[in-house]
Amino acid sequence: MKNMKLWVLVGIVAISGFSQGMLMPLIAIIFEQDGLSSSINGLHATGIYIGILLISPFMEKPLQKFGFKPTIIFGGLIVIASLALFPVWKSLWFWFILRLLIGIGDNMLHFGTQTWITSFSTTGNRGRNIALYGLFFSFGFAIGPLMTRLLEVHESLPFIISSALSLAAWVTIFFIRNEFPDPDAKSASSLLSSFKRFGQVWKYAWVAFLPPFGYGFLEATLNGNFPVYALRIGIDVKAVSIILPAFALGSIVFQMPLGLLSDRYGRQRVLPVIMLGGFITFILAGILENSGTALFICFFVAGMLVGSTYSLGISYMADLLPRQLLPAGNIMCSVLFSFGSISGPFIGGLTIQYLKGISFFYFISIMLLCIFVGLILFKSKKETEATS
Repeated sequence: MKNMKLWVLVGIVAISGFSQGMLMPLIAIIFEQDGLSSSINGLHATGIYIGILLISPFMEKPLQKFGFKPTIIFGGLIVIASLALFPVWKSLWFWFILRLLIGIGDNMLHFGTQTWITSFSTTGNRGRNIALYGLFFSFGFAIGPLMTRLLEVHESLPFIISSALSLAAWVTIFFIRNEFPDPDAKSASSLLSSFKRFGQVWKYAWVAFLPPFGYGFLEATLNGNFPVYALRIGIDVKAVSIILPAFALGSIVFQMPLGLLSDRYGRQRVLPVIMLGGFITFILAGILENSGTALFICFFVAGMLVGSTYSLGISYMADLLPRQLLPAGNIMCSVLFSFGSISGPFIGGLTIQYLKGISFFYFISIMLLCIFVGLILFKSKKETEATS
């Protein structure tokens, strides 16, 4: 029964990844072809992550009251309806509102699935289970950008297909039984009590939220800004639809191995190594950006290294926190992911528009270097406390 539950949850996450992987490059290309500026294009891409931030503080109490299943059902329904409404009216503000709603629905869906998985996982298999979660999300995310090719058929077709696939995956949640968070978890009696728990979570596990921040930054920047940047340096849409999924494909290849390695050697050892590797890879991408083949290879290697940072961050968070704080910890992972996702496309859009002649891959590499330093400092602090 537990295995069936895990497969249903990761299947839903795969279709969610597919929708997210499709939506950002698809809308970025549509707006770029319509002549919208890169900064406005990037700002518009933040809608989904603003939605995630808006709903985050209010999710803990409904989860404790209604359980995991209703949370996932309601979130999935919002996503399906929003995707279906994109072809109805092409408007900058209407599409922004739909992105906002998808952010709310996706956050409910992901909060429900990842908290459910972390709650029934043990210390010995947590890395594997969360890696499986990340693997299926990445698999869907890798396929999503390929839908941009359907723009040549009809602009509405990708949205219709994505909505239909989301509906098919959403139905499977009805085949598993509802469960509730740990009964020992502190009740979210008010918004103030939720914020107090967020403070506790931050105190004990702030370092675990750096990787989700970095993944959100990467995901949103690559999917929201790279298509615009690529078109401006002479890479065509067909090449973008091949290069962009390489990052997600790389993460698929190494998601499980990194999860198992982190179970064996510890998240605190694995995370700094992959962050440093990601920094070096994006420096190389900036140097070799005029070659489509070189970019494909760099994206693939970067995906192998840092494409698992969200799932590893969740596992690291679960290592550092007591079980009763896991729901709040999962919310904080989503919040930091959203901050990264909001800041990434906006800063990336400004970089493309105003810092011409400087590769936007360099600003991605600087972000990864900063996270590497944070992980090393936290590790050094823990080692110092252990020996004192």
